[in-house]
Amino acid sequence: MKTLLLLGPGLGWLAVFMVVPCGIIFVHAFFERGIYGGIDYSFTFENFQRAVDPIYLTILLNSARIAGLATLIAVLLAYPAAYAITRAPRHRQVGYLILVMLPFWSNYLVRTYAWIVMLNREGLINRGLRGLGVIDEPLPLLYNEFAIVTGLVYNYLPFVVLAIYASLSRLNLEVLEASEDLGAPAWRTFLRITLPLTLPGVAAGAVFVFVLSVGNFITPDLLGGGRLQMVGNLIYDQFLSARDWPFGATLSFFLIAVMMALLFTQAVLVNRAQGESRSQVEGRTAKKAGLADA
Repeated sequence: MKTLLLLGPGLGWLAVFMVVPCGIIFVHAFFERGIYGGIDYSFTFENFQRAVDPIYLTILLNSARIAGLATLIAVLLAYPAAYAITRAPRHRQVGYLILVMLPFWSNYLVRTYAWIVMLNREGLINRGLRGLGVIDEPLPLLYNEFAIVTGLVYNYLPFVVLAIYASLSRLNLEVLEASEDLGAPAWRTFLRITLPLTLPGVAAGAVFVFVLSVGNFITPDLLGGGRLQMVGNLIYDQFLSARDWPFGATLSFFLIAVMMALLFTQAVLVNRAQGESRSQVEGRTAKKAGLADA
């Protein structure tokens, strides 16, 4: 009973602000667009037939590709940063974490507009490269896929750093010391012990970036100049430009379903991998320790 009372406020909040809105979106997907926009409450499956049209599937796959690329780059950048923070003296780690979170102290739009200043033809990057004599003509850094991926990585990188840092900070240092004492080089200790045991943090950070990136519409609109449409922009246009709310709800439902499937799969795989990794690491450590004693 006490457990239910403690869970009640949190579950109620999730039900009101997540489950109910998702249910409304799902219901609206079965209606038609009104003559002047909005919703005509006539039951139909036409929206789902439109959603699987190759045009919209291509946009969804392209969005997943861009989000996946941003996720990969963010993980590759975040892991060394998180690892360095955990290796730093304890009294300095808080300061480093504050520096990681510092971009969140400014508005998302301000940070995105700052990248427009950085990446345009007369921006700081092109001017710097020309001043150094590296290039003769300005590089096309803005209003393309490169700019979109750069903006996504920059804005969501702190999530990955924090997730990996949390996983690294919980790592049992005695296991690492045992590996070193038994003669394992640093790279093998990292690949066979550190990395497997911190995969939950890596997976959590990767999911953060991917989920937030695939539905993002501000960064593609500003840094992409509207030239590259992602599924977030498509949904945004259906609700505010085309005023086709039922079709926008259908696309939103598909996106939510894909994200929920990914989250569930990630949770299952991480739990399984974490259990297997711990068993293997503990087994190898115990075996080597036994041989050393012998």
